[in-house]
Amino acid sequence: MKKAYVFPGQGSQFSGMGKDLYEQSPLAKEMFEKANSILGFRITDIMFSGSDEELKQTKVTQPAIFLHSVILAATLGESFKPDMVAGHSLGEFSALVANKTLSFEDALVLVSKRALAMQKACEAEPSTMAAVLGLDDAKVEAICTATEGVVVAANYNCPGQLVISGAVDAVNRACEALKAAGAKRALLLPVGGAFHSPLMEPARVELEAAINATQFHTPVCPVYQNVTASAVIDPEAIKKNLVAQLTAPVAWTQSVRQMTADGATQYVEVGPGKVLQGLVKKISPEVEVASA
Repeated sequence: MKKAYVFPGQGSQFSGMGKDLYEQSPLAKEMFEKANSILGFRITDIMFSGSDEELKQTKVTQPAIFLHSVILAATLGESFKPDMVAGHSLGEFSALVANKTLSFEDALVLVSKRALAMQKACEAEPSTMAAVLGLDDAKVEAICTATEGVVVAANYNCPGQLVISGAVDAVNRACEALKAAGAKRALLLPVGGAFHSPLMEPARVELEAAINATQFHTPVCPVYQNVTASAVIDPEAIKKNLVAQLTAPVAWTQSVRQMTADGATQYVEVGPGKVLQGLVKKISPEVEVASA
């Protein structure tokens, strides 16, 4: 029986996140305070008592979810023994701390830089994402390809649920075509820009420099990366995939299928929310899911 630990991405944040950890665990408190000093502002104030609007700021959202996940994993102590790890988009950084590829401090700096670089790319061109329900992946891909402008399949979340990403006009046109083709829903998401699309290229370039300047260690267990949907342990390969992730789709369905094929029987979600547990159950109904 193999245990896979999975880490959520953007969208799972909530006001009050991490407060119980801070209050109950001296280790968590120490890590949160270290994060405040690394980031140069008290992110804990926003996480524990900020409004939804404050939590939605890109410079806050990504580090907040990362911190909740990584600190929760650290408080599990000796019982935290992953056979494999994976993270959804931003969650990949949490996974890379969990399997000791990255130090907590280095990963937090990268997550913060990633958030700010993505914010800049979002401001450079009006762009968005949309969730498409009830069509098979190949049909969605074909309609994106046939639509004028930049629009691509971005998140393969589970069978029948795919997120598309691109320029506002192109995404709107694709949504109309997808509905006409029989999609149950094709609705715009409340996000700041076109994540995991070619429009993130300026952010990818910026993040590549930061990643290349960071030390990556040999992990204690494989990470199933968003870009390859396969087990990776070579630090140089992990780096390349992490850079490519910003403009490439998140192959979550494919990653979970591969982890299950490689022997994962239990998936433990570490971080805010239960989104990944729901997706895993739809992808691999035979496995167990749980929260950390």
